[in-house]
Amino acid sequence: QVQLVESGGGLVQAGGSLRLSCAASGRTFSNYAMAWFRQAPGKEREFVAAILWTGGRTYYADSVKDRFTISRDNAKNTVYLQMNSLKPEDTAVYYCAADGSSRTRVFGTAPLKRDGYQYWGQGTQVTVSS
Repeated sequence: QVQLVESGGGLVQAGGSLRLSCAASGRTFSNYAMAWFRQAPGKEREFVAAILWTGGRTYYADSVKDRFTISRDNAKNTVYLQMNSLKPEDTAVYYCAADGSSRTRVFGTAPLKRDGYQYWGQGTQVTVSS
């Protein structure tokens, strides 16, 4: 059973930084895609960033490009999201997600939509004050 546990959320002022962590367990994650999504109140859950566990290819939403960095630590089975230059509009619950589908293994690309991921963490709140 895949388990994803997020941590690192909190309250930060605009312009500040936070690093989110996602500890993954229950499976060997090579050939998986890992991603971060976020959901603000009253809005749909949206893609933020993704990384292929093998090879480390990364993907970003335009809204976070050049401010956020996704990375993984193979030894710790952990995925990170370093968030810099935070803005009030980054306020949301941030979710870690994992995709182990055959599509990802065959094509070597990460899904950019919510329905491409089979496993989800419980979420961690990020609040950016102005």
